Amino acid sequence: MRQPQQPTERFVERRNRLRQSLQERTAFIVSAAFEKIRNEDAHFLFRQNSSFFYLTGFDEPEALFVFRPWMSPEAVMFVREKNLERETWDGFRFGPDLAKKAFAMDECYLTTQIDEKLPELIADCEQIYFSLQDNFARQTQILEAVEKARLTRGRTSPVMASVMDPRSILAEMRLIKSPEEQELQRKACHVTALGHRAAMQAVQPGWNERQLQGIFQYAFAMNQCPVMGYNPIIGGGENATILHYNFNDQVLNKGDLVLCDVGAEWNFFSGDITRTFPVSGKFSAAQKDLYQAVLDVQKWVITQCKPGTRQAALQKMTIEKITDALLQLKLLRGDKEEIIEKQGYRRYYMHGVSHWLGMDVHDLGTFSVNGEERAHAPGMCLTVEPGIYIRTDDELAPKELRGLGVRIEDDILITENGCEVMTSAAPKEVAEIESLMAEDFDPKAYFPK
Repeated sequence: MRQPQQPTERFVERRNRLRQSLQERTAFIVSAAFEKIRNEDAHFLFRQNSSFFYLTGFDEPEALFVFRPWMSPEAVMFVREKNLERETWDGFRFGPDLAKKAFAMDECYLTTQIDEKLPELIADCEQIYFSLQDNFARQTQILEAVEKARLTRGRTSPVMASVMDPRSILAEMRLIKSPEEQELQRKACHVTALGHRAAMQAVQPGWNERQLQGIFQYAFAMNQCPVMGYNPIIGGGENATILHYNFNDQVLNKGDLVLCDVGAEWNFFSGDITRTFPVSGKFSAAQKDLYQAVLDVQKWVITQCKPGTRQAALQKMTIEKITDALLQLKLLRGDKEEIIEKQGYRRYYMHGVSHWLGMDVHDLGTFSVNGEERAHAPGMCLTVEPGIYIRTDDELAPKELRGLGVRIEDDILITENGCEVMTSAAPKEVAEIESLMAEDFDPKAYFPK
């Protein structure tokens, strides 16, 4: 029998917190993910819906969680049947009886009972939360259950409200990480940093980008992170100027930079580091100038990550610093304020400096609350990732900078007095990178300690 991946008490505590955010006569419904076909009869590796796992700890497809605060039963889950024949082919299934006990549910039913039981469970509810971005068949199933429940209510009963998006509540819960969640996030960041160190040591001119991707996969798997938090970006040369480059199939040439945006996932929490380093182990003068300009911006922005700083202000600060760098590098000319007003910097810097980080690499959470900019608070995790990208065909740029792309990204935890850089084990100073790359790659160095 498989055991729950994390202590069940953690999920019960989250459900207790969820209860405090809901009114009576509410049904809070979250669907598990469904398996997806990759090609013909082969499936993609299953990955659970983050919010479903956040509240249940259950890692099987097709399930449905229904939470009804202060009602009985309160926590209800629908799961696949216990089927020994299918388990012979696909692996262990909990089934309703084991799932009820292992995941501290008040009641568990079969997924084949959703059409029958769900209308009964929500019949007395006046508010329904369910994300309409879920699987279309599941959407239809939930909406039909809502309609069936409405039909069972008398004309004098309170009107059932429209279906509301649960992410507004889940985002607030997931935005502030508990001490236990912070440890999971640190572990994901630590393993991610190991992967970047291994990549710097192992890379060789003439390698394919895929081979470098394989080094990350090796370091992650050896530290029990078998999957990545997102599709990796391994962009050599001019491919580093493509923000979401995913082909990862070109040759890494001597003298080029390679941009690696790669993160490991540990127990559903994702790391997210970007490092840019020279394939040959040494930065050229032009590469160093560009790299140092981005690094100076990144390090300064990190100093501003502390309680009270607002996300919108962080972006504004970054734009000002990046514009200064672009002027110094002679990528832009003219008046700084006019460039910012007309967004001239977007020719070389066109994305946000930060996003929330957690169970999803771009984690739930808004940058504003009730129309006001959100301020950083202890327990929030975010990235800091400025960059400068210069197309090969950019005739306005100095020739020595054309085709260069640099992004530097770290993962930040806001603390009571400032911030913690959770990814500091991945070198980013020029001298540190060149020193590490001068060392021989030892695969055993990345075995877990």
